[in-house]
Amino acid sequence: MKKSQIYAALLSPWIGIVGILIAIYLNSSWWSLTDNAISDLGNIKEAWVNHPYVLNITLMIAGACITYFLIFLFMELKSKIAKAGAGIFILGAISLFLIGVFPEEASILGFEPHYYVSWGFFFLGSLGMLIIGISALLERETRHFGVFTVLLYIMGWIIVELQFRIFKGVAIPEFTGVIALSLWMYVALLWKKAISSML
Repeated sequence: MKKSQIYAALLSPWIGIVGILIAIYLNSSWWSLTDNAISDLGNIKEAWVNHPYVLNITLMIAGACITYFLIFLFMELKSKIAKAGAGIFILGAISLFLIGVFPEEASILGFEPHYYVSWGFFFLGSLGMLIIGISALLERETRHFGVFTVLLYIMGWIIVELQFRIFKGVAIPEFTGVIALSLWMYVALLWKKAISSML
């Protein structure tokens, strides 16, 4: 694995999170963690949204970095199950990039793709992570990594479901998803034995 891939994986969550935090600061007069969605900060049509490009551009950069890392990971993986998981995760990372390309209320011939690419990031990203975890479970050397991945997936979705029931907005569940996927990526990078045995 090239150093540039590792740096891309390490930096991508921070690029996205810092971009979100700056966007929150710029829109602190109206945006609420419990009542809004992160995507509201990138809305390009509402006059009260300040500098929507801050969120949209940083999400595009983060999505591109994750995609870059995952494409090379996909090429290096030999396990067909792990390869399938990485392929699905790539689609999730591309969806993150497309959230910036198609921000809230952006339309193409009357069709607004933002809702679908937003869900695509969280659903495809977590599903890809789960499949890679299942692949790791099948190998003795990577079983602990697989257990960690599957538990993270299950706990993440349970917490998100509870948050959907408690809060009016979806920003907190979105942050939970981002943290879970970022945590998995960091653990995967640090768990060199797990990654190398699937290569």
